[in-house]
Amino acid sequence: MDLRRSNFTSADARDCSFKNSKLVGAYFIKTVLARADMQGADLSDVLMDRAVLVNANLKNTILARAVLTRSDLTGAKIQGADFTNALVDRTQQLALCRYAEGQNPVTGADTRKSLGCGSKRAFKASSPSNPDGPQVNEAEKDAFRSSMPAYRD
Repeated sequence: MDLRRSNFTSADARDCSFKNSKLVGAYFIKTVLARADMQGADLSDVLMDRAVLVNANLKNTILARAVLTRSDLTGAKIQGADFTNALVDRTQQLALCRYAEGQNPVTGADTRKSLGCGSKRAFKASSPSNPDGPQVNEAEKDAFRSSMPAYRD
């Protein structure tokens, strides 16, 4: 269905099906969408402030630039969802990153990357000033020093 810019503010949409719907720019402020089927829906630019999406099916949805502040996504199925530039609370982001996977079939966005998930281990390894990251061993340091030209005092 084409439901672009629709207003579902404070609606009780439990168990509703929005499967493959175009919901670009829709309002879902304080909306209860528990167990709703939104698989494959385009939810770009939606405002879902304080929405309840507990156990909702968000597989392969496009949530680009969506605002999901103070929303509850506990148990939501997000495989293949595209969260590119979406505004998600840090606690929700961390919870979703625990099981985020897949790639959106329409946009090609990786779910983990679009959510901003990262590996703490990979982050430490990539930081050159981090003492827990990779270090240069003494033999390499000595080889570098010996390659430097000697200057007169």
